[in-house]
Amino acid sequence: MREYHIAVIPGDGVGEEVTPGGVEVLNAAAESVGGFRLRHREFPWGCNHYLSSGRMMPEDGLKTLESFDAIYFGAVGFPGVPDHVSLRGLRLPICQRFEQYVCLRPSQILPGIPSPLAGKTAGDVDFVVVRENTEGEYVGAGGRAHEGLPIEAAVQTTMFSRVGIERVARYAFDLARSRRHRLVSATKSNAQQHAFTFWDEVVEEVAADFPDVELERVLIDALAARFVLAPESLDVVVASNLFGDILTDLGAAICGSLGVAPSGNINPERAYPSMFEPVHGSAPDIVGRGIANPVGMIWCGAMMLDFLGETEAASLIHSAVRAVSADGRTRTPDLGGTATTRDVVDAVLKQMARPTRPS
Repeated sequence: MREYHIAVIPGDGVGEEVTPGGVEVLNAAAESVGGFRLRHREFPWGCNHYLSSGRMMPEDGLKTLESFDAIYFGAVGFPGVPDHVSLRGLRLPICQRFEQYVCLRPSQILPGIPSPLAGKTAGDVDFVVVRENTEGEYVGAGGRAHEGLPIEAAVQTTMFSRVGIERVARYAFDLARSRRHRLVSATKSNAQQHAFTFWDEVVEEVAADFPDVELERVLIDALAARFVLAPESLDVVVASNLFGDILTDLGAAICGSLGVAPSGNINPERAYPSMFEPVHGSAPDIVGRGIANPVGMIWCGAMMLDFLGETEAASLIHSAVRAVSADGRTRTPDLGGTATTRDVVDAVLKQMARPTRPS
């Protein structure tokens, strides 16, 4: 029997509330489909760990995670710990050390979930953003001078490498080739004549190897408007770290809620474990109320199983999520309902257990 070792990091805020249900769904899928098992090991790393130890994770945390097949991650960040400390102490080191250079974020309106965009329903919005995940604006290059003085200044430098752009672009072209053969590259080369002209040049070079994929270069401000005005025109979008981060929150919002949006931080070469996390963050304003939407976390589990090659189990979870959303009776408050986190998890588990699986 195939066996996968999964590192579970609930993290902070609602991450601790949605992760247990996500693990339940994963185990139920493995049991239902058969042929493989999941071995979970939970790590209590995050802001509470920082407040007690001065570190978001132990000094040997990355070495510990390296042996796992995948990482199932809840959220990071909470009041009392500066955001740059929490992010750079946990999530970013994992992404960068494990060469998770693709952040894969699908935007899809699920059946029955209302979009804030007039007239848009399930099937109208279905695109994927491929976010470069290890370079760009998040490398931390820069510094501050004259701290505490009236002339204090700060510099944050974007860094792109040819290898970094080429590998994420190639992944995006491959993905577009498997979908609708259209790729949009997000840029701002009219204003950033060094970094983004370089980005554009390398993406164009990669495009020569994919003549069957239509490439369109779009300035980031126009692309943000297009996400709202014509999302149905999008198939695959490739973007820098910062642009991809912003665009995917917008993509989740037009699909009804950040609570339903999943993501995968992928090392395509599988030399290191990949990490799967919902987009919604730690949501401290609703912590402890039991109303966090677990769909994003559950969908991440489906993405993780698909990446591991357990496509039948992944499909079972995704189909169950779609059936529950289409039914409309079990919705958390972010979707206009009154259901709890537990209610949604139970509804998905019940749907998965049906003798005739949803299509």
